[in-house]
Amino acid sequence: MQALALADQTKNVFQQAIDATIPIGPYQLHWLELIGVLIGLASAYLGMRRWVWAWPVGILANIMLFFVYLGAVFGADERIPLFGQAGRQVFFIVTSIYGWWRWSQVRRLNHADDASGVAITPRWATSRERVAVVAFWLVGTVVVHQAFVWLWNLSPNPFFTPEWWFYWCDAWIFVGSIVATYAMARGWNEFWLAWIAVDLVGVPFAFATDYVPTGVLYTFYGLFVIYGFTQWVKVSRVAERDVEPQLTGTSS
Repeated sequence: MQALALADQTKNVFQQAIDATIPIGPYQLHWLELIGVLIGLASAYLGMRRWVWAWPVGILANIMLFFVYLGAVFGADERIPLFGQAGRQVFFIVTSIYGWWRWSQVRRLNHADDASGVAITPRWATSRERVAVVAFWLVGTVVVHQAFVWLWNLSPNPFFTPEWWFYWCDAWIFVGSIVATYAMARGWNEFWLAWIAVDLVGVPFAFATDYVPTGVLYTFYGLFVIYGFTQWVKVSRVAERDVEPQLTGTSS
C-alpha cells in the first residue's frame, strides 16, 4: 500500500487525470474515457441534426480520447496502448476542421435563412465516389496494418502480446473512421453505412482490449447510426423531389 501511495505521489496532474478511475467490481472505469465517449455521442447527435456544432464538439472528444488510447504511454497504468485508435483521433481532428469549414460555408450559402440550424443537405455519393472510397478503405487497411506492425515492433508493450487479428482490426477501424468522417463532411448518406462497418469490428475489438466504455458506446452508437441513416435518407429524398420539378420546368 505504501508503494502504491508513493507511486501516486510521483504522478503529475496530467497523469492523474488520465489514470483516474471509478472501481466497478473488478473493472476500473476510467473517467477520461467515459467523458470522451459521452461527448462523442453528443457530437453524433448534432451530426444527425446536421448542425455545424457537431464538428467542434467532436474535436473536443477526439482530443480527450487521444490521451485515453495512449494512456499506457502518458499515464502510469498498464493499459494496452492502441496506436491506431489514438492515431485516428488526429485524423479526426484534421478532417473535422475541414468538415467544420465546409458545413459552415454551405450553411452560409444555402441555409442561412433556415431557422432549424441545419448546415447541409445530404445526398447519395456517385458511383465513382463510392468506388474511390471502397478502394481507399481496402488498400489503406493493408498499408496501415503493415505500419502498425512496424510501429509495435519498434516499441513492444511488456503487458500485452497482440494476436494476429489485433493489427487488422486496428487498421480497419483507423481507415474506416477516416472514410466515414470525410463522407460526413461531404454530406453523403453512405457515411452512416461506413460507421456501421467500423462498429462491426470496433465493438468486439474494444471489449477484447478492455476499453469497456468505448465498446458500450460503439454498441449504442450502432443503433443510433441506423436511426440517423434513415433520417438522412428521408431528407435526401425530399430534396430530390424538390429539385425534380425545377429541372423539368427548366427543360420545358
